[in-house]
Amino acid sequence: MNTEELNDNSTEKETSKAKRFFNACSNYCKKKNVKPSLKTYFIDAMGKMALGLFASLLIGTILDTIGDLTHLDFFVQLGSYASQASGAAMAVAIGYALKTPPLVLFSLVAVGISANVLGGAGGPLAVFFIAIITSEVAKLFSNTTKIDILVTPLITIIVGCGLAMGIAPGIGYLANLIGNGINKATELQPFLMGIVLAVVVGVVLTLPISSAAICASFGITGLAGGAALAGCCCQMIGFAVQSFKENKWSGLVAQGIGTSMLQMPNIVKKPVIWLPTTLASAICGPLATCVFKLEMNGPAISSGMGTCGLVGPIGVIQGWFNDIDAGLKANITALDISGLILISIILPIVLTLIFHFICLKLHWYKNEDLKLEL
Repeated sequence: MNTEELNDNSTEKETSKAKRFFNACSNYCKKKNVKPSLKTYFIDAMGKMALGLFASLLIGTILDTIGDLTHLDFFVQLGSYASQASGAAMAVAIGYALKTPPLVLFSLVAVGISANVLGGAGGPLAVFFIAIITSEVAKLFSNTTKIDILVTPLITIIVGCGLAMGIAPGIGYLANLIGNGINKATELQPFLMGIVLAVVVGVVLTLPISSAAICASFGITGLAGGAALAGCCCQMIGFAVQSFKENKWSGLVAQGIGTSMLQMPNIVKKPVIWLPTTLASAICGPLATCVFKLEMNGPAISSGMGTCGLVGPIGVIQGWFNDIDAGLKANITALDISGLILISIILPIVLTLIFHFICLKLHWYKNEDLKLEL
């Protein structure tokens, strides 16, 4: 056997060892339910993270607004407690989406709090990445020893809080930088950015991705938040009225104050049904930024919620009270109220129906293409 054959055999053995090692690792990960994919992290985990935000920060905002309107400190205190739980709620929601074992899930409370606090303005984005990494690592070690009740929480908290101390400030700084850039760009170019943000955030709202979590992560507020709100409202209210003939009142409520995501199966079959609401978004966005100067100075997550539970409009109203308390606004004007109503409800209805009628006349789709399975 010559030298070349020996080298070839040696290479084959090394390759075979590497392949066996890779297969063993892959099988172990599958056994521990660690299955990395874009869908798992950016659709499932991010979607559940948004629910965590809703159940904490958003509910806190609603309670705080009720307290401001009624002058009852009880609701303000409740809102404060709920908002403070946002980091823990997000991390636990992500762990739930990733099907972590109970000890990992409960230990993520500390991870979420540390990542959210250390991430500063970009806390939600820090929680998103750190909770995912921590969950997957902890799952690999969970239920591997007889003292799992000690080992699993220790590993989860050491890994998660260690990551939070190491990278959360950097993630928060980057998210804040991007968010500030978007907000500043909208102030400098309100017309163009009004179109871009309204269309993009509105589309993301309808896709199986969380626009609320994205807006919260990057701190999309001010005029940029107003444009994002306009786009989201156009998608939700727009689809609600566009499909009313087929889906009646149940569809109106489900989409108008629920989610336009219900139309995704129909959009996949017939993408053109998305045109009326998207065109409405492109018009309402710059109207919000240039004409009504609509600003989202409440929680950034409200920018990506639209009329879901009326959270978007409530966020704008909360922002008005925040500005008044800070001395930045004298009072709530008629233009404020009319602008919010027009951008959130009336214009999405009128514009979407106009474009819907045109599309029907052009035979681009039929009303039946918007039917929901409710």
